[in-house]
Amino acid sequence: MQQEHINPVRKFYQMNHYNDNLSLENIGEQAIGLLKELIKIPSFNCREKNVADYIESFLSEHSLSVSRKYNNIWCYNQFYDGSKPTILLDSHQNTVKPNQQYINHPLDAFIKEGKLFGLGSNDAGGALVSLIFTFLYFNQQSDLPFNLCLAITGEEENSGERGIRCIVKELRSITFAIVGEPTHMEMAIEEKGLMVLNCIATGIAGHAAREEGINAIYKAIRDINWFSTYHFPIEEGQPDPVKMTVTQINAGLQHNIIPAECRFTVDIRFDHSYTQKEILNTISNHTFCEIAVRPNVLIPSSIDLLHPVVQAGLKIGRKIYSSSTSSDQAWLEIPSIKMGPGDSLRSHLADEFIYVSEVTDGIQIYIDLLTSIFPCYEATQPIRAGG
Repeated sequence: MQQEHINPVRKFYQMNHYNDNLSLENIGEQAIGLLKELIKIPSFNCREKNVADYIESFLSEHSLSVSRKYNNIWCYNQFYDGSKPTILLDSHQNTVKPNQQYINHPLDAFIKEGKLFGLGSNDAGGALVSLIFTFLYFNQQSDLPFNLCLAITGEEENSGERGIRCIVKELRSITFAIVGEPTHMEMAIEEKGLMVLNCIATGIAGHAAREEGINAIYKAIRDINWFSTYHFPIEEGQPDPVKMTVTQINAGLQHNIIPAECRFTVDIRFDHSYTQKEILNTISNHTFCEIAVRPNVLIPSSIDLLHPVVQAGLKIGRKIYSSSTSSDQAWLEIPSIKMGPGDSLRSHLADEFIYVSEVTDGIQIYIDLLTSIFPCYEATQPIRAGG
């Protein structure tokens, strides 16, 4: 007898006793339930189709009109009013590949001692489901003083061409954005840009047993040492404006051949203190290798401290800081903050996890923030649930 096909999204609803009334105290449990399902679906960078399919089905179950381009998904609240400001809620559904130090299976989502383990749980699954349920909470209300646009994007981990930047021109007019990344629910009001260099040190091949040839590795070491020790000038007491890190190296054909070429990669994070051109000029004046800049350089971003979203965040007790990591913010030409549950220090580590309470609290803080931006509006359905 042929087994009946079960819709995995409908199965999620049944398992989590889903109800459209998101004022119920189990909203946090529903968000964690969704996150567990998403962790189980491989969503490595540029291979997010299956998880995007699941999220699209999940949102469609709420009678939302969902738009999709590649593996990017977006939708608007059901009572959208073009005369009101629109706030973008954005996070990504893709993950890096698990590193070799994992003890747990990376796609085995389980809770232990208040922690939900699994690849992407912290970066950025916790922020993703928190923003989804924040959106669904407000989606029920017809008297909002604002609109919401929920965007779930792909290729964030490599700043790919088929990520958020391919849909920004297709979104309706956006006033400002909240980008969901693990920040302890503090507000990142500045974010460094990212530039990646492919470097080649060239020598002359020879036999390792004789004093012949020019060793490209030795030439590369000189430049690598400079990258590791040089500091761009900055005012005293200020953080480094440019952070350069050699992250990959490759050279040599076999043990008895002097290598004629050594390739290495440099990851550069930079703020508004120096332009891309100024950074490259400094590097060229101090190194000897051939340098090529990879495409898709991410520009630094920042938001005015007096912006309403920043002031609202401060009003509800959230702190502000400058972020050294990059995100979808780099492709947004509108004011934005980066904010979400979890800890950036856990991102890309083995046995990644997020605290269950971080997700539950994150939803409430997002709602408090959006409510505080418009003093005339008060959310009437508090949802705080026990962790």
